[in-house]
Amino acid sequence: MEASKKTEQQLIIEEWNGSSSTKLFKTATITLSPSPQIHRSTNRFNHVWRRFLDAFVPEGFPGSVTPDYVPFQVWDSLQGLSTYIRTMLSTQALLSAIGVGEKSATIIGATFQWFLRDLTGMLGGILFTFYQGSNLDSNAKMWRLVADLMNDLGMLMDLLSPLFPSAFIFIVCLGSLSRSVTGVASGATRAALTQHFALQNNAADISAKEGSQETMATMIGMALGMLLAHITTENPLAIWFSFLSLTMFHMYANYKAVRCLALDSLNFERSSILLQRFIETGQVLSPKQVSTIEHVLPVWTTLRLSKSVKLLHMDVKLGLRVSSLDHFEMANLLNSAGSVYRKAKYLLVERKGIVSVIMHKDATAADILKSYIHALVMANLTDENRSLHLESQSWMDKQYEIFIQKLRSSGWKTERLLSPSIIWKADWYGESFDEKTD
Repeated sequence: MEASKKTEQQLIIEEWNGSSSTKLFKTATITLSPSPQIHRSTNRFNHVWRRFLDAFVPEGFPGSVTPDYVPFQVWDSLQGLSTYIRTMLSTQALLSAIGVGEKSATIIGATFQWFLRDLTGMLGGILFTFYQGSNLDSNAKMWRLVADLMNDLGMLMDLLSPLFPSAFIFIVCLGSLSRSVTGVASGATRAALTQHFALQNNAADISAKEGSQETMATMIGMALGMLLAHITTENPLAIWFSFLSLTMFHMYANYKAVRCLALDSLNFERSSILLQRFIETGQVLSPKQVSTIEHVLPVWTTLRLSKSVKLLHMDVKLGLRVSSLDHFEMANLLNSAGSVYRKAKYLLVERKGIVSVIMHKDATAADILKSYIHALVMANLTDENRSLHLESQSWMDKQYEIFIQKLRSSGWKTERLLSPSIIWKADWYGESFDEKTD
């Protein structure tokens, strides 16, 4: 009797679908009593739609990415769409300039011109990487914007090439040079932004889904570009109006995209903004608040607008070459090294309002961050007739650890300072020191 009751008990199994524990949907309920009965919770269309979205958004979205991921991707996709539409117009102009469709054009001539164009771009990419490669990570916002502006310049050169046949090679090479900067800067900054977006060590997944989004934008942009090229054929005024209008939208979308970013890493300017506010109010701004203040264009483009604001990071140089100091500066350095900075992994030198940092050859990432904050504190005191070294060191002793703790509690990453490579370092020790600093 008990055995029969057990066999009559009802067993219910729920079927769930999803790529992560935060993104599960119940798709069916299966009842086993006595024969299986299936009740589907969602229709097939919704299931297919979710599968489609999974090809374009990271696993666990939106919990697996930062809040600024969606607005950035929206604006980035829109600017990419306008780029691919304009690419059809510029490519059409470039091919006509090379001689495609003309009887007088030769295959070897067109091949040679294309070779020079590509060669110039390759050399330009190598040179740009050599001079600015280590600076791209620390200024990801600015270089992301500069990369797309250089791409605009490159397409403009392609569109201009048919108008100046005698200078065709020079113009297309200049355009290729501009695009080489785009390729290097865009790729490097994209890697930095992907790391920023990844909240669950899912940078590879975010990068793959970003590739899917870009592919979709490319296909739509190419289709619209071919349609626009067909409509504007033999009408230069319509071509230029379309190109310039799309370029203006492209620049606007790029600006909005980088303005959406709230990076939580410390670079020169963000450190300066945070320190100034902390000195004034004792409070630390959040990454979102700082993102509305920091420059996304090179500082020199907005310098006139910023004359009323003291930009401390403009008065600090990280990585000074010791042999560039004169005898008087060497004497001051010797005095400060033996007293103020005796146990530090850095030395500070004030020269005509500029505070320079001499890094020890064994300095760690934490030492570099501390040295830069110390230099900013000293730069903030240069307008006042004080003992810069003693007062700045006093501030560091009392406030530095408090400042760093508040940065962490506000969501900032304080493990390192994003900066270009420091190529000049030093080592110092002397008989009056208790022990060698390294």
